Amino acid sequence: MGEAQHEDDREWSAFQWDAREECEVRQILDRIADKWSLLVISLLEERTLRFTELRQQIDGISQRMLTVTLRQLERDGLVCRTVYAQVPPRVEYCLSPLGQTLLGTIQALVTWTEEHQAEIIRARAEFDAAQVAGGAG
Repeated sequence: MGEAQHEDDREWSAFQWDAREECEVRQILDRIADKWSLLVISLLEERTLRFTELRQQIDGISQRMLTVTLRQLERDGLVCRTVYAQVPPRVEYCLSPLGQTLLGTIQALVTWTEEHQAEIIRARAEFDAAQVAGGAG
């Protein structure tokens, strides 16, 4: 293959996304992997939604958290925001072309979770039982 490796063939390391504040990879992963962002991106896969529609569909999210999440996703270029000049103002959100590229990755993560949830539940139960038996301390 020569010295120039294809981008997809390069090895990756956890150190690529370490906790340093200036680490862009870590910041981006933190953004797209949080529970609210994943839900917003998934909901916008289907169609364009207004703020109130998103809030109604995301159980447990506060108005402020939804506002912050949408603003951050827009800043990262993952969500598009359209404001219509009318009274009262109407604002709609949709996935940007960049945001749409995440859908396959998110679906793969959801599929993996569904396929392995029984194993994870079993592992948690075993861990919790061992903690109780061992006097968790």
